[in-house]
Amino acid sequence: MRIKALIFDVDGTLADTEEAHRHAFNQAFEEHGLGWYWSKPVYARWLEVTGGKERLAAFLDSLALEASEHEAQSRRIPAIHRTKTSLYAGLIRDGRVPLRQGIARLIEDAGSAGVSLAIASTTTRENIDALLCTHFGELALERFSVIGAADAVLRKKPAPDIYEYVLRELRESAADCIAIEDSALGLAAAKGAGLFTVITPSEWTRREDFSGADLLLTSFESCDRPLLELEYAFSTNALAAVRFGVNRKWGG
Repeated sequence: MRIKALIFDVDGTLADTEEAHRHAFNQAFEEHGLGWYWSKPVYARWLEVTGGKERLAAFLDSLALEASEHEAQSRRIPAIHRTKTSLYAGLIRDGRVPLRQGIARLIEDAGSAGVSLAIASTTTRENIDALLCTHFGELALERFSVIGAADAVLRKKPAPDIYEYVLRELRESAADCIAIEDSALGLAAAKGAGLFTVITPSEWTRREDFSGADLLLTSFESCDRPLLELEYAFSTNALAAVRFGVNRKWGG
């Protein structure tokens, strides 16, 4: 069974982004004169909220603030997020955000085989463009038929909306495409859209429940021919765990 398109999440899936995001948030807090700091455990908690501005709003809601102070800080969220986005883009350009192992090979194989590539992410278009252009050059954006970013839909993951949007723009059926994710929220979104979903957990998500995944891998590094291996798993899902040498509940 031939795959028509691979649809990638970005943060944690295409690249190891979250530490750079955390660093950029903390720098933005400092530049805006806020006394906030997100340690790794704290940031891991707020990753349960998808979308940068939504994450800031949820964090603000958790603080013991007077109503007037809460309202004033809420109005600052767009500016804080703009600063954070600019700082994050700088980290990408400085080479601080590496692609995950095996991703470049998979994208090259898909392009050579005529398989469409797409993005379904809750991050901003600016973040996506910076990452793709840094790692794949000036023509990077032309390699992706559809780029679904944060502002494409109202509801963020785990709602399936971003995947449904991408499928509409691709003019493909979910039955012919594969979603590649790293988190339980992304898994829920992709499965909600009816997609065969491959999970490659990141450092930040590896303890989450991926029992609903169609295929669970530690990374694509061990795949000699990743696209062919995915096509095999896609067409023979019941044998996928044996073929990849992984446990459906955790890749090993």
